[in-house]
Amino acid sequence: MAYKPNMEDIKKLRTMTGAGLADVKKALTESEGDFNKAMEIIREKGQAIAAKRSDRETSNGCVLVKAVEGFAAIVALKCETDFVANGADYVKLTQDILDAAVAAKAKSLDEVKELTIADGTKVQDAVVARSGITGEKMELDGYNFIEGDNVEVYDHMGKHTLCTMVQTNKEAKEQGHAIAMQVAAMKPVALNQESVPQSVIDEEIRVAVEKTKQEQVQKAVEAALKKAGINPAHVDSEDHMESNMGKGWITAEQVAKAKEIIATVSAEKAANLPEAMIQNIAKGRLNKFFKESCLLNQEFIQDSKLSVADYLKAADKELTVVDFKRFTLAAE
Repeated sequence: MAYKPNMEDIKKLRTMTGAGLADVKKALTESEGDFNKAMEIIREKGQAIAAKRSDRETSNGCVLVKAVEGFAAIVALKCETDFVANGADYVKLTQDILDAAVAAKAKSLDEVKELTIADGTKVQDAVVARSGITGEKMELDGYNFIEGDNVEVYDHMGKHTLCTMVQTNKEAKEQGHAIAMQVAAMKPVALNQESVPQSVIDEEIRVAVEKTKQEQVQKAVEAALKKAGINPAHVDSEDHMESNMGKGWITAEQVAKAKEIIATVSAEKAANLPEAMIQNIAKGRLNKFFKESCLLNQEFIQDSKLSVADYLKAADKELTVVDFKRFTLAAE
């Protein structure tokens, strides 16, 4: 007589795996009531789904952060839809992974994947199993940590999509929390000017110089067009020239004249740009980048009259931030 799973076995396997009712009944039937075989069937289904959906984008998920004495970490478990990401079981799995990572003081994502969570399952296997349950591609795709004391953490609006950690050089819970919120809102890329890689600085200068040159040439062209009685907005692209002629806003003769002016003035101005002026403007743009992108240089979000560094010094002249981490699922 063929085995038919009873309700007690179904409940037991659902509790053990978190799988859906239909999947549990099917696994128990195929395994003829052998729980180990049934769990393997469910796990293999997860692997099959993960492989089948390997090209899917995982733009949703759950990001959690935790700090204990001497260690803090952020974990991101990604999936395809916010419906799955917001599920209690999904959040719990992310929390279990984070708890294991913090307990082990894991230093890399690869190390986290090899850890074991509370129920004895390896992290990577647990992620695959959950993929089988939900039918979505899932991946553990974010891990940051800070080792040491005085770390404050922040889960932005408690939505589990953006988390930050901030470490100060001495205990300062109120200030640390405020700066963790600052990191969430203002997206700094470095702690201070000195910590910005030279390669980044070089690229910012290159972009600033090029943008400044383009602006100076554009100004000269627009001035020449206006002097000739041509509205620069009517001839700022080939498409505009064609459409504006059709509307009767500009004549073919004016278009021809505009093209001549644009070509001639652009070449002349580009060849005679004052290098010192270009460098000064580019330097100003670089300083703006430092102010906007370096945490300690940023305007403090709770008082724009202060920089973050000034806010910290107001509380304690020796207080500063020594490290921070930020992870978000949002495209920025």
